[in-house]
Amino acid sequence: MTRFSRLLALCSLALAAMTTAAATPYFPPAGHWDARPPEALGFDAARLAEAVAFATQHETRLPRDLSVAIPLSFSREPFDTPIGPTQPRGGPAGLVIRHGYVAARWGDLERVDMTFSVAKSFLSTVVGIGVARGKIGSVDERVSARLGLPEFTGEPNAAITWDQLLRQTSNWRGTLWGKPDWADRPQGDDPLAWPDAPVPPPGTSWKYNDVRVNALALAALHAWGEPLPGVLKREVMDPIGASATWRWEGYENSWLTLDGRRMQSVSGGGHWGGGMFISAWDLARFGMLCLHRGQWDGREIYPVSWFDYARRPTPQNPEYGVMNWFLNTDRTLLPSAPVEAITHFGMGTNMVYVDPVHDLVVVARWIERGQVDAFLGRVLAALAEGSDR
Repeated sequence: MTRFSRLLALCSLALAAMTTAAATPYFPPAGHWDARPPEALGFDAARLAEAVAFATQHETRLPRDLSVAIPLSFSREPFDTPIGPTQPRGGPAGLVIRHGYVAARWGDLERVDMTFSVAKSFLSTVVGIGVARGKIGSVDERVSARLGLPEFTGEPNAAITWDQLLRQTSNWRGTLWGKPDWADRPQGDDPLAWPDAPVPPPGTSWKYNDVRVNALALAALHAWGEPLPGVLKREVMDPIGASATWRWEGYENSWLTLDGRRMQSVSGGGHWGGGMFISAWDLARFGMLCLHRGQWDGREIYPVSWFDYARRPTPQNPEYGVMNWFLNTDRTLLPSAPVEAITHFGMGTNMVYVDPVHDLVVVARWIERGQVDAFLGRVLAALAEGSDR
């Protein structure tokens, strides 16, 4: 064999190894996550560094003391007093992950911070697994069909389906944990009219409403018959190698007795405190799970059919799937990103961006909400031409 032939053979073997590695998705084992140089993952290193600098330079104006920030953010609303735990937030932090490997990182990634409405994405995942396990008949089933909850009796609540709760179209009426539904993001300029404002029938309109989200969490608790943090740990977080540092909190008054056991109904967000407290590393694992459509290293965490359902646009709001899956329908939400992108958003901003076109997951914490698209545009612009896959 000539020297040229040997060189050609070695190149062929190297190319074959690279092809095999690219064809085999990388899933980080528990406690570790491999990094690769940005260039090896298709990035221009200098431009990616510029994107990271942009994120760190555009920190949210939300006060570090979140016990103060939460009432300020919802100062227009009555009943705005937090009833769940809060804690001071950290500074900007995040990860850029491509083909499963860390391409860039910044900030304190192990810090356990509030994540606000990203908790809704964990809640909808637990509900989806409940459907797969037969705890819930189907998303089109009325909640009242199997659960004799007083919160789902009478009109209109008895007619509400799981799908309507998941898509924020339930228009559930009532007071839960001391917070009336009408007091969350009230519409109109006359506070005296808020309690008696007409509400459309279930399934006919969309409204982002944390009281109704908490009604979903209560229903899911009864459907599973056990605390949802334990379900999430067993069914999702342990299988994907998440740390033991995250916690999912409810309210001081959201305790109940179910089957003789004292349990807490958790919050679907941090509007009144509580919700998901989690690290950037663990958020990235959740994003990777979404990127792989519920599959993790050969194991099904939730069915692909649930992924397809969750990313189906809600007719009353085509930019919303199930909670808290924000869609880029018509590239309205994120003009710089592809239409296939999915984003899990929480106040702060806490963001888990999932981009199947570029095999990309981006976690960004405590970045100004109005700068999110500009930041993602810089990340995507850092991708070298021809590296879309």
